[in-house]
This record gives sequence, C-alpha cells and structure tokens, in this order.
Amino acid sequence: MSASELIGQLQERFGDTLLDATVALNEVTIEVAAADLIDTAMALRDEKDFRFEQLVDVCGVDYLAYGDAEWSTDETTSTGFSRGVDANSAGRLPGLEEELSTETLQKDRRFAAVYHLLSVSNNQRLRIKVFAPDEQLPVVPSVIDIWNGANWFEREAFDLYGIIFEGHPDLRRILTDYGFIGHPFRKDFPLSGNVEVIYDPEKQRVVYQPVSIEPRVLVPRVIRAEGAPEAMDSESSETETETDA
Repeated sequence: MSASELIGQLQERFGDTLLDATVALNEVTIEVAAADLIDTAMALRDEKDFRFEQLVDVCGVDYLAYGDAEWSTDETTSTGFSRGVDANSAGRLPGLEEELSTETLQKDRRFAAVYHLLSVSNNQRLRIKVFAPDEQLPVVPSVIDIWNGANWFEREAFDLYGIIFEGHPDLRRILTDYGFIGHPFRKDFPLSGNVEVIYDPEKQRVVYQPVSIEPRVLVPRVIRAEGAPEAMDSESSETETETDA
C-alpha cells in the first residue's frame, strides 16, 4: 500500500479526528488530539485495514521556538563566526534569556509525544503526533495497555521532556540520576546544566555543587568550501620555499 493510499484510508476511517495528515519521505504522519489518542490507537492496532501491531518508539518533542534558530545552516562560508551571537530561541545559556522576546518564548502546542508504529502484517509504517493541551503541565494518555512496549519509552520521554503519561503504572525517571532537577531535553534547559558532580576529599564522597562552567556563546565549526585545504597547502608550500631560499 502506498503512502497516499494509507492516508486515504485513515481519512475515511477517522474523519475529523485527524487534525493533520501528511506524507514526507514516503512516510505518513497523522496528528490527533490527546483525548482521541486511545480510541485511535486501538483501532490502528486491531482493525484489519491497519494492523499496526508493533510500537517501535515513543519520543518527546519540545517545539519551543520551533523555526527560530541562531544558526544559518543552509550554506557554509568562511565568515560565519558571528552566527549565534544574537539570541533568537530559548535554547541558550543562563544569562541570555532576557534578550529573548516574549513572543519567542510563548508558543502554543509546545510539547508533543510522537508514536512510531509498524504493521508487520501490511508492511506499513505510521507516525502519530499528539500535542499536550497544557504546556505548563504536559499530559497525554499512556498507550501501555495497547502496546506493552511503551513502558520504558514513555518513561524516557517523561524523564527528558517532562511529559506526563496518564495511566502509566510506574512513571519515574529512567536515564537521569536520583534527585535530578529539571528535564534536560527541554529547549529552555541550560546547556551547561544546573549542577555538577565532584569528589569531595574532606567528606570522602561524591557531592553535587552548582555548575562552575562559565556561560558562553557557542558557535559551530565553520566548514570551508571545497578546495580550501588545497589552497592552504599551496600557500604553506610557497612559504616554506621562501624560507628555505
């Protein structure tokens, strides 16, 4: 079944429940409301036209400042060191937040859970996107009763993004340390973190302390145009020749 045929079947079956349906790179992505997720997921798993038996992955997404970025990556030049100086998004180091506009920081539909499904029966893949209705307390239903493999996936999204999966039987952190504060994959989480771990020789144990890394603007490594290394080698050879002479 082609991607366009799958979208047609989905639209015919779910109608207005589909808030969006797109094809990119021959893969179908649909969006449903959090309130409709469970019914939609059960139909996608059980109905013979779909039979998405397997949940491959669940991941969180933070759309804060989506589309706004400090880095220009369409082209690479030899004069790109000024990129990243002006703050356009919330993913900045501490001390730079005051430069951001209120419009940039306040975004609707900030947190989403994305479900990657596989139909072994029909050799078909599908992606479901569900936005949390409230970005201050992002909550979406757990699909663990539909796909048991969602257990650790949802725990990971909770740990890294703070998305709460209502109905999960054991929703606790899975990657960060005990007592970790915050959610490190959120766009407004400091790049240098909040605390660091050191060994205290007096207490003879590992302790936490406020991070000592000095905030700084990070700029990407500039990739030179093709032929630049050869040109530099040529200049070096000429310099060596003049020195030898």
